[in-house]
Amino acid sequence: MSTTDLSAWLGKTQTVVDRLDPNHAACIAATLGEPAPQIGEVLPHLWHWAFFLETVPIAQTGLDGHPARGSFLPPADNRNRMWAGGRVSFNAGLRVGIDAQKTSSVLAIKEKQGRTGSLLFVTVKHDVMQEGKLVISEEQDIVYREPSPPKLQGTEAAPASQWKEAVDPSPVLLFRYSAVTFNSHRIHYDHPYVTQTEGYPGLVVHGPLIATLMCRAFVHANPHAKVRHLSYRGLRPLIAPTPFSVAGTLAAPGEANLWAEQDATLAHQAELRFEV
Repeated sequence: MSTTDLSAWLGKTQTVVDRLDPNHAACIAATLGEPAPQIGEVLPHLWHWAFFLETVPIAQTGLDGHPARGSFLPPADNRNRMWAGGRVSFNAGLRVGIDAQKTSSVLAIKEKQGRTGSLLFVTVKHDVMQEGKLVISEEQDIVYREPSPPKLQGTEAAPASQWKEAVDPSPVLLFRYSAVTFNSHRIHYDHPYVTQTEGYPGLVVHGPLIATLMCRAFVHANPHAKVRHLSYRGLRPLIAPTPFSVAGTLAAPGEANLWAEQDATLAHQAELRFEV
């Protein structure tokens, strides 16, 4: 377990400005097989993760391909990084071709002991402003785990769904999503690294991509709903190229349960609140 004092990183803040370029939106659309939003139109839910990108030089990246730790995010003793989950509030639509800014701050840093060793949880808050209004507010949970065999098998059966969409996580899809999000984490495209260094049996599907597809499936099934809040978390990684499904069901008026399943067991879960 690390004994490093990480309190200096609490409250650390950075701001990124982005014009929400329509050409980049078209690249995301091509990656996800969706129509490209035009200037002035609203980005689909969670596409903002492909904007406000941290464009650090290659010389400033770590062994895993992520930006070297110890600048905005705290150092983590060479542990493996995972996207654990988060919460997103959609106050309004983020529109293409109009300047916006994202202000990020380190909200919490906690060390915990898990079944596979010490875990460092870092929660980062992001506020996205456009034309003087808070459009999106979210918190992301990042976990750094000591090198150990990852949990790959599901233990909880997937429930009956009201909608379900099949996903083919091809290496091309993973590469393109890495490209549009400027995510150089090697577990998503570097097969020798992900298998030999981090111990996965194959390329890992991006957590943000899974959340985006879960939300998209809800919108396809409920086109008149206005998504207001999403809380999501990963239970286990999904490994390419094995197909999986994103599914969901209405839980109560204005509430839905979403999940990603593979081999009839859960891999990711989410709760969504909406208005009609």
